[in-house]
Amino acid sequence: MAPTSSRETVAPAESGSSPDLREFVSALEGSPAEQGLRERKKRARRAALIDAAQNLVAEHGLDAVTVEMISAEAGVSPRTFFNYFESKDDAVLGAEDTGLPEDVIRTFVEGGPTGRLLSDLQVVVAALLAPAGEAHDRVMRAMDLMQQEPALLRRHVVWMDRHKSRLGELFEARRATAPFTTDAELLTMLVLLMLRTALVAWEHAGYTGNPADHLPAAVAQLVDLVSADLVS
Repeated sequence: MAPTSSRETVAPAESGSSPDLREFVSALEGSPAEQGLRERKKRARRAALIDAAQNLVAEHGLDAVTVEMISAEAGVSPRTFFNYFESKDDAVLGAEDTGLPEDVIRTFVEGGPTGRLLSDLQVVVAALLAPAGEAHDRVMRAMDLMQQEPALLRRHVVWMDRHKSRLGELFEARRATAPFTTDAELLTMLVLLMLRTALVAWEHAGYTGNPADHLPAAVAQLVDLVSADLVS
């Protein structure tokens, strides 16, 4: 990737010598502090786009709202909008592309973090739940708007199908590294069940704490169900 800032690419000190690739990448990405600042700015811009989309749709209805209106409300260009979302529907829903941090994906594919599939699935689900805990109000607004706008519900179903497909790819990648016999489709349904169970328990708790706090109880219910059948 070519540098996009005013930072110059420094040539090697001696002819014929090769710059260290890691140093080159580090120079492009900046210091950890700079990287952290950029990430915070990206998250803030994304949140501003979601807020703008949800407020405009709540006021004017989905059909009357355009990407240009959302962008103007959030103070960014339409081109910037599409760096974050594929469509205005996705902005209203706050749809994440993958929902999983790269370190979580890498650790899971490599057979971690515990080496026990059910326990490691719990880590994956906790990562998927993290955005809901950080943006409770936006999640609730998205759910309310889905009830009012059928097109949003249809888009949510499309997004869920895409998410299920990516989960399947994640499971097959792990199977190649740390083989297991469970069907990927069953694991996908299990993840969705754990997500749903934790979110419902979070709702019943008045949205206190984080939804992932309710995961251990959801997993315990599943283990108890299976164990009861095994001993009966």
